[in-house]
Amino acid sequence: MTFLVAFLQMFLVTAFLTLALTDGRIPTFKAAAHSGGGSSAGHADKSGVFLWPIPKEFLYGNETLTVDPGLSLEASGGGGNSSLIESAFRRYKSYVFKHHAKYSGPRSARKFRYDVSKLTIVVNSGDDNLKLGTDESYALYVSKGDGQSILQGATLEANTVYGALRGLETFSQLCTFNFLTKDVEIYRAPWHIQDEPRFPYRGLLLDTSRHFLPMTVIKGVIESMSYAKLNVLHWHIIDEQSFPLEVPSFPKLWNGAYTKWERYTTDDASEIVEGVGYPKLWPSKTCREPLDVSKNFTFDVISGILSDMRKIFPFELFHLGGDEVNTEHNMTGKDAYQYFVLKAQKIATSHGWNPVNWEETFNTFKEKLSPNTVVHNWLGPGVCPLAVAKGFKCIVSNQGVWYLDHLDVPWEKFYYNEPLEGIKHASQHKLVLGGEVCMWGETVDASDIQQTIWPRAAAAAERLWSTRESTSADNATVLPRLEYFRCLLNQRGVAAAPVTNDYGRMPPIGPGSCYEQ
Repeated sequence: MTFLVAFLQMFLVTAFLTLALTDGRIPTFKAAAHSGGGSSAGHADKSGVFLWPIPKEFLYGNETLTVDPGLSLEASGGGGNSSLIESAFRRYKSYVFKHHAKYSGPRSARKFRYDVSKLTIVVNSGDDNLKLGTDESYALYVSKGDGQSILQGATLEANTVYGALRGLETFSQLCTFNFLTKDVEIYRAPWHIQDEPRFPYRGLLLDTSRHFLPMTVIKGVIESMSYAKLNVLHWHIIDEQSFPLEVPSFPKLWNGAYTKWERYTTDDASEIVEGVGYPKLWPSKTCREPLDVSKNFTFDVISGILSDMRKIFPFELFHLGGDEVNTEHNMTGKDAYQYFVLKAQKIATSHGWNPVNWEETFNTFKEKLSPNTVVHNWLGPGVCPLAVAKGFKCIVSNQGVWYLDHLDVPWEKFYYNEPLEGIKHASQHKLVLGGEVCMWGETVDASDIQQTIWPRAAAAAERLWSTRESTSADNATVLPRLEYFRCLLNQRGVAAAPVTNDYGRMPPIGPGSCYEQ
């Protein structure tokens, strides 16, 4: 299950449908001093701690625990009986014990006693309504089940099922298969982890208008996002090049798909959650952008699309675009541009959406925008400080450092791009919802999309999840942890490229270990 924000960018007859990752596969101490042989984020020696993204607060010891291949689940609390918990537990158990089935016999015959035989999950709230800002915090405690500790085995506590899902990902990353003993082990126990995201919006834009992506590929991307705790899929479904989405109110629109086999039905769109046919939209046969703002039919189509999409996508944001607009037709350019944006915002608002617009709208007529507008940065640094100073919310996607199709941008630039840069007043920090890495589709399709996204998107994911202090420039653990995470992605079937490539998605340049590439 995934969050879906429906985004429609109408200047180029384009639509975004944004998903916020949960089911998928989608509390706190201050950083404490070194204690009991352990360490916390930002303090002491963290070498050998291979968690991604790094938790907000954690302490660990120096013991090694064995995990029972028959690990059982005990769930309680208001949300403990959620089907999301049970299905996620089974999924993560399959990841952790992927090697173990063939080796379980000998230990069982000897009645071997495992240190961790049960995972207790406590979910306080039974409310599984998913929206931007849903509580994703969790606390995870892992110790030996020897009767000497209050917390026996592994205990995961969260306020919501979505926090529990985040904690399950962390628990799975603590588990390592020992090829000598044939056991799954947890090193550096006992573990006390308290974690929550720094930003509520941690997104990935996926463009299916430049190249069609099959449903299986989209689902695979969604699954991989949850491993890095990204929580919003911004689905850029349609653009000038193709219109593959079924819109029941205007059934000819998807005649704009590349072929009749490269389309998404409304059922497809619903499953992800749980312009050719209408020439009157354009100023002329040869001018197909922007839409013709002088005709009421243009806005009838927009309203119809938004109405149909509202039945599918429950998230509260809708992207109305507004970037790179051709303003050379009909009304004077700026008047037409402003007229269209403001009218589209009113239509979106009438359908219960909060409008999201690219930063050009803010740069051109900020005083006229709806006060609920979310300004989406992309042109470069600097607009978010200006937007939040005017009371607008902002999403960061600086193309110089967070566009995945820019293959010459290394992981370091993705990692050290700071969303709050230039925002001095703490009261304005909350107006920055977070950020989004963008996978524009001109040069990617099903054959190379995962290795173009990963592992560079993971670098931005940690920036958006972990504290600013723990992602500082002097953090020597980042590269080895990212290399380790890249290998974990490979082991889970995600074709993540080597970390230290000169260009994104390049294959290895020669023989070597996954953990050193």
